[in-house]
Amino acid sequence: MCGIVGYIGKREAYAVLIKGLERLEYRGYDSAGIALLDKGVFSVYKKKGKVAELKNFIEQQGKKFPPLLYKERGQEVRSGIAHTRWATHGAPSDKNAHPQLSNSGEIAIVHNGIIENYLSIKEMLMKKGYKFKSDTDTEVLANLIEDIKKNAKVSIDEAVRLALLEVVGAYAILVLSKDEPDTIVVAKIGSPAVIGVGDNEFFVASDATPIIEYTDKVIYLEDREMAMIKGGALVIKTIDNETRNPYIQKTKMKIEELEKGGFPHFMLKEIFEQPRSIGDSMRGRINANEGTVKLGGIEKDKEKLLDAKRIIILACGTSFHAGLEAKYFFEELTKVPTVVEYASEFRYRNPVIYENDLVIAISQSGETADTLAAVKLAKEKGATIFGICNVVGSSISRIAHAGLYTHAGPEIGVASTKAFTAQIAVLMLMCLFIASEKKLLNKKKMIAILTELENIPKKVEQAFLAEAAIKKVAKKFKNTENFIYLGRGYGFPLALEGALKLKEISYIHAEGYASGEMKHGPIALVDDNMPVLFIANKGSSYEKIISNMMEVKARNGTIIAIITKGDTRAKKIADYSIEIPETSDIMLAFTASIPLQLLAYHIASLRGCGIDKPRNLAKSVTVE
Repeated sequence: MCGIVGYIGKREAYAVLIKGLERLEYRGYDSAGIALLDKGVFSVYKKKGKVAELKNFIEQQGKKFPPLLYKERGQEVRSGIAHTRWATHGAPSDKNAHPQLSNSGEIAIVHNGIIENYLSIKEMLMKKGYKFKSDTDTEVLANLIEDIKKNAKVSIDEAVRLALLEVVGAYAILVLSKDEPDTIVVAKIGSPAVIGVGDNEFFVASDATPIIEYTDKVIYLEDREMAMIKGGALVIKTIDNETRNPYIQKTKMKIEELEKGGFPHFMLKEIFEQPRSIGDSMRGRINANEGTVKLGGIEKDKEKLLDAKRIIILACGTSFHAGLEAKYFFEELTKVPTVVEYASEFRYRNPVIYENDLVIAISQSGETADTLAAVKLAKEKGATIFGICNVVGSSISRIAHAGLYTHAGPEIGVASTKAFTAQIAVLMLMCLFIASEKKLLNKKKMIAILTELENIPKKVEQAFLAEAAIKKVAKKFKNTENFIYLGRGYGFPLALEGALKLKEISYIHAEGYASGEMKHGPIALVDDNMPVLFIANKGSSYEKIISNMMEVKARNGTIIAIITKGDTRAKKIADYSIEIPETSDIMLAFTASIPLQLLAYHIASLRGCGIDKPRNLAKSVTVE
């Protein structure tokens, strides 16, 4: 949600900023803007819509556009800030787009987050004569900073610090001031901010994607930290004015991971990357021949994992469904009671948490606001926090006692695909580690499971062979208004995930249910216009699934079935069948996910939907 980009240095700022905005489009947004500062003059361009529309608008300005003039004269605009906005306060519009300026036009700001007490601050400022051109909370913050700077006669960094002491909420902000053109101020609470360190130049962004083509040296700001980039130097301190030593680390992200690589959409590329991403999530962590699992990220907290009397999994969206899958194999293999909670609801019901609880937080970005808040609550109550994230240096990975990275690589498509299967792989390794350490699995069983796990990337590749059949199903049902997805056991979370994928990118209403619940309500919806998708693999619940399929058939329902390759029985019942390689129940998610993802993709493609950037959605939900 929202994306911020900033630059100060020797390059033409516009080129860095516009490319940065394009890199951040995957986060989800409805408007975009840029502010350039040169020789004490702001040039601000804002536009409702896509970054491409902003870019066209700027380039149509011709000679009115300062960077083009300066380039002709051999000069460059060397500092600026930019933003992609996901509307919270105020509808999507040019006036509500960021950057926002203060009343005098002396200060420009971009902001990711929500200022909760903006109304009281706004009322105070209006009494002082301040007027507001937008409906945003961000403009309020810009004027508060200006008011403090003017009356306290302090530098821009000190004005920002003092203003933030009065602010309640979550934010990552970038601030420029006309009278200090060699300075950018960065600050954050609850929303991510990363600083790229170059050769006498600095880059700032919501994540590393706009930075990596210029430098691999990054600093991740902690909550309540702010950075002053002034005169080519970087100073970090807290909002309470305590100096901090910057910790510079190297990002492993590669520029080619941010390109489509010949695919029409990032989502399709990421679906087909899963044999590699699943393999990368296991690489160096298992030895199938010896039946061992080695997880360096949890060794120091191993005893807390083994002593846990209950596992609580906190997540949202697709990560929640990965947690539901994990519940099945954690309880089956470790015998530890496991509950899966929506992080967005967890802290609103006064949850009972014990010190011997193990809390697993799952988040692709590691910045999900609801999950972060839930984790902080659980940590305050004494639980051991274990983070599973894809983004190195993210907030959840820093707040957790221990954790594992999924190593799936950057996921740009808003609808999660490869992150889901990588999360399941890492959760399974964690489960197997605990089960082995507690002597619940003998060596023979461990070798068998790990050998099957090693073969999963090949089986995922085999699942792609069903794409032709999937395209036929997509063509048949592209205009359908409603879908039901059904699964039992390990197939139930997959039914939820399959329905979510269809909703997210094709805008078709779809619901996932446990197959056993069909007779408790959903069967009332079944008729010849309602397609029902069954996850009907040959597993422990196979006979029950066959019975459910027959019940739908008896009511003239249309059946799409994901079946085990070679299964003629389920194939005869289904109207349309999609074959996947045979595997055990606990491995089902890896192979069955592929047709679910591809079906959603191809239906959305035929409907002409915005697949990588579906409406109203953001990749990383960094505000409540």
